[in-house]
Amino acid sequence: MPEPTQSPNKPLALIVMGVSGCGKSTLATQLAQHFGFEYVEADDYHTELAKSLMASGTPLTDAHREPWIQALCAKLQQLAAEGKSAVLAYSGLRSAHRARFRGLGLPVQFIHLVGDKDLIRSRMQARQNHFMPSGLVDSQFAALEPTDAESDVVSISVAETVAAIVAEATAVTEEFISQYG
Repeated sequence: MPEPTQSPNKPLALIVMGVSGCGKSTLATQLAQHFGFEYVEADDYHTELAKSLMASGTPLTDAHREPWIQALCAKLQQLAAEGKSAVLAYSGLRSAHRARFRGLGLPVQFIHLVGDKDLIRSRMQARQNHFMPSGLVDSQFAALEPTDAESDVVSISVAETVAAIVAEATAVTEEFISQYG
C-alpha cells in the first residue's frame, strides 16, 4: 500500500460497514494503520447480553443495539475531542443508526462492503472463535436498510481480492480526506 498523500487537519470518522462476515475488521484495520487513524472494533462495544443473544442465534432488535450505538458514538466523540481520526468497523445495518454518526459534528464517510448471501455465509462458516454464527446471515441481510440514497456511502464489492478492496477503499479515503480533512 502506498504512503498516504495527506493526513487530515481535523478529526474525521471513516466507517467500514456491512453485514457480519463481509470483511469490515480486516479492511478497517488496514485503513487505520495506513492513515494513522485510531481503529475501533464495534464488536468490542456490544453488551454481554447482545453477544449471548447473537451466539445463541437470536437476531438483535434495535432496543438491544441502542447501548451499543451510544457507546460507539461516545467513543468517536472522545477520539475527536482528542484530535484523533477514527476508522470504525461497524455493521451499519440501520439507516437511523447511520444518521446518529452523521450527527456527531465531524465529517463521516461510510464504506459499505457488499456481497451476496452465499459468499458471506461461506466466509462466516470459515471463521473461528467469533460469537456471530453463520445462521444469522439471513437476519443480517433482512436488517440491512438500503444505502442508495445516502451520498456519504460508497459501496465496494467483497467479491474482489483483499488487495483490490483495500486499494479502492484507500482511494475513497484519500478523496474524503482531501474534501473534509
